[in-house]
Amino acid sequence: MGFKVTFNSERCKGCEICIASCPKKILAFDKAHLNRSGIHPAMIVNMDECIGCGNCGMMCPDAVITIEKVED
Repeated sequence: MGFKVTFNSERCKGCEICIASCPKKILAFDKAHLNRSGIHPAMIVNMDECIGCGNCGMMCPDAVITIEKVED
């Protein structure tokens, strides 16, 4: 079983809380993309390493992140 992590990049304000809370350190800012607010939104760098702990989604103050279980 794996996990799917999605970000509503337009709502991300770049606070970095999700990046700091990830135990696997697989989140980063998307330097190739700016949202409408002119912010580089957070993104997952390596989905295969995600353990689905939910820390990023729980810590995000703007409910930008959704974590779903995916059957293989």
